[in-house]
Amino acid sequence: MQKSRRTFIKTAATGVVASVVAPAALGNTHSGNITHPTIIPQKVFGANDRIQVAVLGVNGRGQNHISEIMQQPNVQIVALCDPDKNILHERAKSFEETYKQKVRIEQDFRTIYEAKDIDAVTLATPNHWHALQTIWACQAGKDVYVEKPATHNIYEGRKMIEAAYKYNRIVQHGVQLRSSVAIREAIQHLREGLIGKVYMARGLVYRWRPDIGNQGISNVPEGLDYDLWCGPAPMAPFTRNLVHYNWHWHWNYGNGDVGNQEIHETDLCMWGLDVGLPERITSMGGKFLWDDCKEVPEIQTSIYHYPKQKKIIQFEVRNWCTNLEDGAGVGNIFYGDKGYIVINGYDTYQTYLGEKREKGPGRKASGNHFGNWFDAIRARDMSLRNAPVETGHLSSALAHLGNISYRLGRQLEFDPVSECFIGDEDANNMLSREYRAPYILPSQV
Repeated sequence: MQKSRRTFIKTAATGVVASVVAPAALGNTHSGNITHPTIIPQKVFGANDRIQVAVLGVNGRGQNHISEIMQQPNVQIVALCDPDKNILHERAKSFEETYKQKVRIEQDFRTIYEAKDIDAVTLATPNHWHALQTIWACQAGKDVYVEKPATHNIYEGRKMIEAAYKYNRIVQHGVQLRSSVAIREAIQHLREGLIGKVYMARGLVYRWRPDIGNQGISNVPEGLDYDLWCGPAPMAPFTRNLVHYNWHWHWNYGNGDVGNQEIHETDLCMWGLDVGLPERITSMGGKFLWDDCKEVPEIQTSIYHYPKQKKIIQFEVRNWCTNLEDGAGVGNIFYGDKGYIVINGYDTYQTYLGEKREKGPGRKASGNHFGNWFDAIRARDMSLRNAPVETGHLSSALAHLGNISYRLGRQLEFDPVSECFIGDEDANNMLSREYRAPYILPSQV
């Protein structure tokens, strides 16, 4: 076990890491031991000052970052970065054709962090890079928009929080439903008792995930810096089973769909129930469909129990053919003693009230998640963020807890204050990972 992990467990046992810092406004926090730090004054961008941004990881979700950021007022993407030069050149060409302007390209993100003209970075890199890139960005004085999940393991979340507050950086987690007008309205209904006493939340991820086969080992493609792509993860022989998307289904790089799509739903379950991390976790599932190289389960059900609050969260991951739940295939359902709320995707909700399940309030309305991040950057005000780094840690940690239970094959008891498992060394060893030099997560940020 690495020093950083030992340090975490030792510190956590004292309760030192239990003081979660988060704004207490509606929609911006889970319940728990919350304090609000004094914000260190920094330069405030004027209304006409342009925020200059670099996008890291431009193969998949990074393309959405580009299109959404370029719609924001007084914001400019000045650099694109990716360890694969082939993709990088394609994106730069597309950018210049679409926006009629040049953009800088860099293969190594550390060059981006050294650049004085870049104010902020967005991270659409694989999961195993999120925490370290966020911490290094904070240390370099950059504000950060990090895609979900915020972390690859539970230990990383606390270090991200420490870095954000130590360097006073605006870190936003990429769960856009946090800025959705409709979803925030649905949360308000929960708080005001529309469906009565809310005791249960379900998260649903029913995605069409095909057989990915097994492409075996091959040579590293020309133009790809594979060492940089692997970063803190083990540098296994190159295979197209990993690069560029199917890393999601391998434990060293991804977290399965419970730590991919389902982070939106873990976040919303905790937000809606107004809870932090659970005390008891059970998860089971497996591969029932494909004999391919995926390591993660195709079907997974996780239960998170909060005995003191008398609340429970249930998560379901289903791949391939399945039914929908009141129209929701990716979304959430909240249950109260007077009705239930179905949240479909990122911007739609519908309530059903009473024994006859009569329709109550409902709405479809999106929001501007990047715009919210830029507003907070301009004001240098962390309380303006709809999805602060703390919620990124907690929603990601919930997924990690389910995966740890699944991988160990047993129910786990957890202390949400120290963020350690109770009397389970094997589970505690999975709170972090071994980091490959020189990509080491610092114990002191």
